[in-house]
Amino acid sequence: MRLAFLLAFLRVVRHRDAVGTDLAPDEAVVLDPPDAPLRAAVAAAVSGDHAPARELLAATRTHAQWERRDAYVSRLARTALHHDGWLENWIQESPGDPDAILVVADFQIHQAWAIRTDAGAKDVERDQFQAFFALLEDAAPVIGAAAELNPADPVPWRIALTHARSVQAPRDVFDAYLAEARARDPHHFGCHEQALQYLCAKWYGSHEEMFRYAERVAASAPPGSKLHALPLRAALEYRLSERDEPDGPDPHGPDTEAALTRALSLSDSYGAGDREAAGFRNELALLLIMADRPAEALDAFRSIGAHATEFPWARLGDPLAEFLDARSDVRLDLASRIPLFGRPPEPPATDAPDWAELTPRAVAIVPAPPAEVAQAALLCGYSLRTAPAGEGASYVEVVPEAVRSRRAALLPEEPLTSAAETFTTGESWPALVLHRAPGRSSVTALHQGKVLATHTWHTESPTPDHAEVRATAQSLAHLYRRADPRPLAHILRSTGDPAGHQETLVTALGLPPVPPGFGGETQVLGGLPGARVLARRGLLAGMRDTMSTGGSGHPPEPRPPRTPLWLLVRALMLLVLAPAAVLAWWNPQIGWFRSLLLSGAAVHVAASLTGSLLRRRRSTA
Repeated sequence: MRLAFLLAFLRVVRHRDAVGTDLAPDEAVVLDPPDAPLRAAVAAAVSGDHAPARELLAATRTHAQWERRDAYVSRLARTALHHDGWLENWIQESPGDPDAILVVADFQIHQAWAIRTDAGAKDVERDQFQAFFALLEDAAPVIGAAAELNPADPVPWRIALTHARSVQAPRDVFDAYLAEARARDPHHFGCHEQALQYLCAKWYGSHEEMFRYAERVAASAPPGSKLHALPLRAALEYRLSERDEPDGPDPHGPDTEAALTRALSLSDSYGAGDREAAGFRNELALLLIMADRPAEALDAFRSIGAHATEFPWARLGDPLAEFLDARSDVRLDLASRIPLFGRPPEPPATDAPDWAELTPRAVAIVPAPPAEVAQAALLCGYSLRTAPAGEGASYVEVVPEAVRSRRAALLPEEPLTSAAETFTTGESWPALVLHRAPGRSSVTALHQGKVLATHTWHTESPTPDHAEVRATAQSLAHLYRRADPRPLAHILRSTGDPAGHQETLVTALGLPPVPPGFGGETQVLGGLPGARVLARRGLLAGMRDTMSTGGSGHPPEPRPPRTPLWLLVRALMLLVLAPAAVLAWWNPQIGWFRSLLLSGAAVHVAASLTGSLLRRRRSTA
């Protein structure tokens, strides 16, 4: 058993970084990312302007885009939970607007569930239940009004089905609502999804009824419809509700296998990274992991790209963390199954997305001159670009490389944060790492190789917890010698403009301003005066330069690649020395001393030749 574990560990160490190399980087993965029109509407709503949301929903109603309308309404309703005012103004301005009434109806359902929470009934307090049912009672006439204002719209009936499940409506009421929904759109995914919830064992049905309904709906769905993934949802609900493996044969094992087969076929009909397919592909990945099919799960993660979804991962814990952990576990599982001296399978020959365009932009602001930062960063495992940021300060960013170092591959953190952990170790100065992506910005403060404070602003996020923000503000104030942490806390509690709040915090900490262009181009420091690249060092070269540079400036750039003639001569020397060393050890008359000299010479020539070839490959990559 110990030997098997040791072999599996060695396989993981050897092959981990070669498995899943085409997956989206962790820092590029976003939870339920909205498309561009919805992102703009949400950002405007958070700032108090409901006009873009009104125009967005009006277009979906005019063109009968019911699936898209359903997704937009749900997202806007959740936004209204944390950012009030804009929805009220919309209703006051247009009291008969069917789109505004529809958002209010869904908002009231979300509001009720936010009070009740997703906890089991035994864990919900009595006063929570009272408020829950009171809000649901108030929502009923609003749902009816939304259905009357736009009779062709199936979305009010999806909300009505959610309402029926929430208030424990009898079966005849549920059947009537489902009939109304199907009369408007017989293949509306949201309506059938809510019906499936009503029919599952944890609510008012059974596993058998849930599976039969899902299979019946999928069988009647048109080709390419997401309803072909409804049996997958049923199988996942079954597996999540029955965490323990059955003692005997799984009664729904054939149903689960059929659901996986159907979902895999459906996934093949969508392009890689398709936003519309992200929901069922996330479910597919989790169910394949549960079925111990890691190779297919890795393919599912490839097709997901950077689009993680809240369901099903929220059922296991923090959804984004669970998604990333599951993906990492699949890679480790596959790496442990590859023979120690075998070769990992090549990823599919497809056009790899440009993950750099999706990865959050990152830059660090360090209150130390570039030469000092460069000297401290020799062993960080990344190539960095530094630029002066005023007197005695620096900007730092990671320079992308085609081939990562092994040290970098073993580090779980985002590259610049990982590098900052190294170059702040043993130094008196801290580093503030900034990240920026559409709709979110963050700051991470590091000192002595440790993360001391971190904070993220999201466009849709509610005001963060006061105690948490106060602790973060105090840490930042102490680190950057600010006398009063209260202004910092006010900035951290702000909502609605992530990039603006990030820049305001940087100014409040007394640091140089955010470099121009940050958040747009992948690399923003190249055009600044005095910008220089600190090329990644190997461990021994980094230690040598650390001891020899003396902090007077950037370490010297690596020597240029060797000439072809130099490589040819060393190759010929190796061809002579290697057989000579083998012969020397084979022939006892030569003696151990001369055998050792020949072996040392062969190893030295082989090492220099290998190092030169690797440097040449990096320089041409």
